[in-house]
Amino acid sequence: MLKTKNQLNKLKENRLGFGSWQLGNTDFWGFMSVDEGIKLVKEAVHKGIRFFDTAPGYAAGLSESIIGSATRDIRDQVFISTKFGHTADGETDFSVFSLREQIYDSLERLETDYLDSLLLHNPSMDILEGKTRHFTELEKLKKEGMIRAYGVSIDTLEEFRSVLDHVKVDIVEILFNIFFQDASELFAEAHQKGIEIIVKVPLDSGWLTGKYDEFSEFEGIRSRWDDETIQRRASLVREVKEITQAEDLTKFAIGFILSYPEVSVVIPGIKNLDQLRDHVAYQNYVMPKEMKEQLIHLYQSKIKDNPLYW
Repeated sequence: MLKTKNQLNKLKENRLGFGSWQLGNTDFWGFMSVDEGIKLVKEAVHKGIRFFDTAPGYAAGLSESIIGSATRDIRDQVFISTKFGHTADGETDFSVFSLREQIYDSLERLETDYLDSLLLHNPSMDILEGKTRHFTELEKLKKEGMIRAYGVSIDTLEEFRSVLDHVKVDIVEILFNIFFQDASELFAEAHQKGIEIIVKVPLDSGWLTGKYDEFSEFEGIRSRWDDETIQRRASLVREVKEITQAEDLTKFAIGFILSYPEVSVVIPGIKNLDQLRDHVAYQNYVMPKEMKEQLIHLYQSKIKDNPLYW
């Protein structure tokens, strides 16, 4: 069995990963057939992407199934990270007694006999504070070879702090982008503890591509924003465009994240071949130090004391 750190170090040769919430997820992200999803994943592998982040709750298990179908013949070439806690049938179940059963279900959909990593999917604070048996059981499953690494997928600085203080994990997947920068306070500490950092929501659900403004209309998951939030995000996007002197912000949003050396992989959601091509083309962009400092200042002066809602 490969050691977790060796696996992730290999993956860091390409720090661009693939966020798979969109795969087959018609309800939230628009229509995508299974065949289109399989083609997209195969093309991502062809273009050098190796890290695939998914979950049972993404498209009622279809995201996992698409990845499984696309990678069954090249399993040793990819790193598949899935999650625990939100099932394919829409239930929330963090019971430690269902841990093994939920993993078996994911293995079946992914057409594999092991997971490269399993992340607890936004677990409660008692789990993050080590008050349950979850991490003891995960360590057993790791020794058995059913999973090769484990960790958590979380959103806030408070949760990140709790993980570092109370539990031992291999991976922390955290919400972090130009508009949500608090997590960077703990990057160095996590790195010192040997924890790999995966960054999710790097484009702020599309805002940090630069394509939305106060006149945009939203459907699906994006319809959660109220008028005030839309106006504020639109104003912030204009400021980012002023700093970067660009209309398409995708390159800068990803470049900002990868300017932090502690970040192992960033996982933008990819739902079509055009987005895939753009991300691959932009992945080696290096953000100038002065621009990074301006974006940090924007956050500290306009967002930090009045945080945005995801």
